[in-house]
Amino acid sequence: MEATLKTFDVCLKAVNDADSAQGLLDAVEDLAELKDERAIDPLIQVLGFNNPGAAVAAVEGLIQIGIPAVSPILETLDGYNYGARAWAIRALAGIGDPRGQRLLLNAAANDFSLSVRRAAARGLGAIRWHEIQETERDGAMERSQTILLQVTQDEEWVVRYAAIVGLEALALKLNDREKICHSLCQLKEKDPTAAVQARAQWALEKIEHER
Repeated sequence: MEATLKTFDVCLKAVNDADSAQGLLDAVEDLAELKDERAIDPLIQVLGFNNPGAAVAAVEGLIQIGIPAVSPILETLDGYNYGARAWAIRALAGIGDPRGQRLLLNAAANDFSLSVRRAAARGLGAIRWHEIQETERDGAMERSQTILLQVTQDEEWVVRYAAIVGLEALALKLNDREKICHSLCQLKEKDPTAAVQARAQWALEKIEHER
């Protein structure tokens, strides 16, 4: 216990004392590797720094910590700091907690950053559906499906690709896959980007295999 405490304190001090971008990145990576719940708040703070590398490391650390990080992320979302909010959305997408679904729905449909829309779209298909009460689960899955089908028309091909990934994951949890399969067929045949067409074909094959 003493060794763990010391390791955490050393890592935290390194984050606070970092005097360069690379130094901060290295310190955040070390802190994230601990997978220690005490690191949640410091990692969230890093999301607001002007250091993309450190933010990526902080997001990965929060994802590895998982469910315990969700409430602190939601409670500290900053509507005025777009950068921090965007990184937080990526962390929520990676964790998959149902409490983050509302934010992911809005981000996938409306965020101006294609990387945020992409992360949110993938996250909407990877929500931990079993953690939602059975009486509310169908409605939650329907909301994800509606937005993901909408996002298949996004102007950026990487976002459409992510929507396919999300739809595939969602379809494997649904009994009625007709709307998703229809959309994937349309993408396979008509999307202007070959990578999107191929991913849609692959998704259809995986869904069919699971029937």
